[in-house]
Amino acid sequence: MDLIQSIILGIIQGITEFLPISSTAHLVLVPWLFSWQDKGLPFNVALHIGSLFAIFAYFYQDWKRIIPEFFKSALKGSFKGNQDGTLGLYIVIGTIPGVISGFAFESYSAGILRNPLSIAAALALFSIFLYIADRRTKNKKSISDMDMTDCLFFGIAQAFAVIPGVSRSGAAVTGGLLRNFKRDEAARFSFLLAAPLITGAGVLESRHIPLDTLTTAPFLLGILSSAVTAFFVIKFLLRFLQKQSYKAFVIYRIALAAVIVILSVRHFI
Repeated sequence: MDLIQSIILGIIQGITEFLPISSTAHLVLVPWLFSWQDKGLPFNVALHIGSLFAIFAYFYQDWKRIIPEFFKSALKGSFKGNQDGTLGLYIVIGTIPGVISGFAFESYSAGILRNPLSIAAALALFSIFLYIADRRTKNKKSISDMDMTDCLFFGIAQAFAVIPGVSRSGAAVTGGLLRNFKRDEAARFSFLLAAPLITGAGVLESRHIPLDTLTTAPFLLGILSSAVTAFFVIKFLLRFLQKQSYKAFVIYRIALAAVIVILSVRHFI
């Protein structure tokens, strides 16, 4: 496996996992555009593990509060009055729709839906949903204001990310914006919500990855480049969204979809 390609794909994963532009789409499209050999599912899983490291590193102080308080409330049998414990509960509940859709549609997302034209359609269609949600949000709610209905909106929206081109963070954010969350707060919860989903997928798929493969230089460099890039992208996006909307990402998604269609048509002519 080419080391330079591994680093490039790791950087692409780190950038696109948390921007609402679909990391899966880019990991499929970049090798397709440059005629690179498919690195396979194990390598994609490794890159997502890098993004997971970034989530735990950036939100370390949050996790240090949320995890103990969640278990404390769970053992007590009540989450009332425990804000951090309740947030942990919402993260768990919000993950469930994504787990169900992952198991139900895994064969489709790994097969026919990875076709470039299918990805282009998903990029364009869900950019419209993001645009509408971004325009209509009252941009006023914070994570501390979250209730069970909000949590389910985030979770059900995130479940659509099983479709390559949708974007896990973009889908979750769309659900949050429809519930009038501030743009940066919607992004923040979508990042926290990603952790258990990526962890579960990583554990499930890593069973099929030989340990000696996971510790090779291409895999390690891919993971490292993904983790470092993702960390700084999270930091950038949360600051960006305090003053800006998602309009730039909507335009990018539509432009990328158009480029894919043009290149696909030229390929068949």
